[in-house]
Amino acid sequence: MPRGIYECVNCGHREIIDSNEPLLEGACPRCGGDMILVGFETERMPSPELNKRDMVISPTPIKPTDEVEDVIKKFYRANFRGRDGNVFVFTVDETLSANFEEFLRELEEHGYWAALKKRSGEVFLYVFPAGEIKPDNPWLPWVFLISTIATTFLAGYLLSMGYIQLLDRYGIPGIRNPYLNALAFSISVMGILGTHELGHKIAAAYHGVRATMPYFIPFPSILGTLGAVIRVKSPLPTKDAAIDLGVSGPLAGFLVALPVSIIGLKLSVSVPANLIPPGQGGITFGENLLFMLIEKYMFSQSGNTVLFLHPIAIAGWVGILVTFLNLIPAAQLDGGHIARALLSEKAHRYMTIVLAFALMAMSYLWIGWMIWGLLVLMMGMAGNPGALDEVTPLSKKRILLAVIAVVLFVLSATPAPISASG
Repeated sequence: MPRGIYECVNCGHREIIDSNEPLLEGACPRCGGDMILVGFETERMPSPELNKRDMVISPTPIKPTDEVEDVIKKFYRANFRGRDGNVFVFTVDETLSANFEEFLRELEEHGYWAALKKRSGEVFLYVFPAGEIKPDNPWLPWVFLISTIATTFLAGYLLSMGYIQLLDRYGIPGIRNPYLNALAFSISVMGILGTHELGHKIAAAYHGVRATMPYFIPFPSILGTLGAVIRVKSPLPTKDAAIDLGVSGPLAGFLVALPVSIIGLKLSVSVPANLIPPGQGGITFGENLLFMLIEKYMFSQSGNTVLFLHPIAIAGWVGILVTFLNLIPAAQLDGGHIARALLSEKAHRYMTIVLAFALMAMSYLWIGWMIWGLLVLMMGMAGNPGALDEVTPLSKKRILLAVIAVVLFVLSATPAPISASG
């Protein structure tokens, strides 16, 4: 993807930045002003005379076309303040229609996007050329999907063999078919991850945001995968859209992980602690509040026992952990988009830095937090530009969704996810 050419709306400074976001707040190295996307870097073919990168900016008329002005007049009473590079700048006196997403759709038909920002008490409308959106690779998601099915089935088989050995060791009845257990694990994990990403995809389509198909990430490990992702290819139009995209995935995945966890815990076995030989090695999966509530109110545990999880329970546990990790309110994680809709870009940046170091400090509980902290810190360096419309307030329904996200975050919190013993 070509890098973006950005121009400061205050001092006119222009430079190439490794980003395609339409607006980078406070990114100007000279005056600290906002940088607007005005074009894309291209690379010329090598030749004897020239072998370098050039900034190529498509020509823009001095004033917006009549069609663009008609769209603007339909939604806003605005005054044209002039052209800054490839950006038309307006001040908004009155909002005639608060449906910014519809405004953006109509504007995009003429090849433009827009951003609505408040500066020094005034509302500014920036209209600029729409960014290039390249088509998806049609076969790559299927390659990753098939590969992840294979790796999760292998992980499920290995987990199943350990589960069956436990049944045999203590003479406990249970499902001893390793292939059936492996298939159940793979279906459960893929179902949770797939539903999570499908939630994002549906929310993106609802708000007119371009997004790729889900990419599952195969990884030969105890879980068989590193999760799944979709890539958003166009800006988030409104703060409501940011909340919807942030909450939809974790909520959808959680609603599948909940019954999977209940079924898995029902198939899990409890062994009296005094029957387990001293120094018995194994992997301990960290507790989360949801599992604790299910075990307490749905399944009675008598005396001092150790619960050995069925592979399906482990799949449910993975789904709960994925919910927790994605809802961390930092950078461009799902929780980060939710937090950005509620906070300014500067406040969100500070929160990301604080949480990154907090995660690294938690590495005494689980070494993986050090990696997550560094990852959040690196993602935070790119910032989170937020929605194009930062003027229209959040609806009450989205505030409720944000509260639901906080509840899911608390229920799924797993301070020490995995530890080894023995």
